[in-house]
Amino acid sequence: MTIDLTLAHSPDSDDLVMWWPIVGMTDERGEPVAGERGRPAIDTAGFRFRAVARDVEELNKLAVGQAIGQASTGERYDVTAISAGAYPSVQDVFRITACGGSFGENYGPKVVVREDDLARTIADVLDRGGTVAVPGTNTTAFLVLRLLAREARPGATLAHREMRFDTIPGEVAEGRADAGLLIHEAQLTFASLGLRVLVDLGEAWHGLYAEPLPLGLNVVRRDLDDRFGPGTVDTLAGVLNRSVEHCLQERAASREFLRMRAGDERPEWRDDALVDKYLSMYVSPLTLAMGDRGRAALERLYNLGSEARLTAPVARVDLAG
Repeated sequence: MTIDLTLAHSPDSDDLVMWWPIVGMTDERGEPVAGERGRPAIDTAGFRFRAVARDVEELNKLAVGQAIGQASTGERYDVTAISAGAYPSVQDVFRITACGGSFGENYGPKVVVREDDLARTIADVLDRGGTVAVPGTNTTAFLVLRLLAREARPGATLAHREMRFDTIPGEVAEGRADAGLLIHEAQLTFASLGLRVLVDLGEAWHGLYAEPLPLGLNVVRRDLDDRFGPGTVDTLAGVLNRSVEHCLQERAASREFLRMRAGDERPEWRDDALVDKYLSMYVSPLTLAMGDRGRAALERLYNLGSEARLTAPVARVDLAG
């Protein structure tokens, strides 16, 4: 029996490369490429995946919509990427897979300002009432920024404006935002626009807790066992794990895939050195299997978020796979 599942991921390079082994390689329009490369590279154990690429904040909002019963049928993804910070809101509907997560190990999303800006700390931005451009209020980066802002200036309001992640560097460079919260490859390319780092959230997190910073997660619907039979979630988690393992083993093929997907919008994917650096940061051993270390990092994040009343409590981080 073939089980058809939707697999939603961000258009970011680390999400794309993790799943080509079970979906097949696709071109910049999302169409399968000709020949063997357009078919799954590994055994999918009877699952057939339809991949959907959407901005991570869109995926966060869609997952929350599923959790509260407000998502349309066409937007109910069986497997989806979400921000770790969004999980408390969707924990009743989704289960975290042990593979597919991204963690910053003494690095992470960055708050940037223009080179000529006088601010030297987050507190400086807060004190002058500056506006921070952010990639979404459900993102882990925004949650961590709020936690750090409370630490720097208890009671202060973090003025922010939501926008797509890829527009933030330009907004800051053009002076339409006082600071910007950068995720994805913009963490590596901002300097060319005359921007500098105010704070690296991953560095700050490591300095406080000496733990990796959870950023992105892969989650699966808890009702898959009810829909397709007992053991479906565990079998699926195993297939997802093998996909991540294969993309790590076949790095040359992963780079080739990104070059095929670059188009006009992602020219940085033609830079093998930049791609290798980014993938080494966010497709790591913790991506393959987060284990106890990754679970503990998630528990830290959720405990802090709950204590600050920024997220719902998470009773238990239960991992599939």
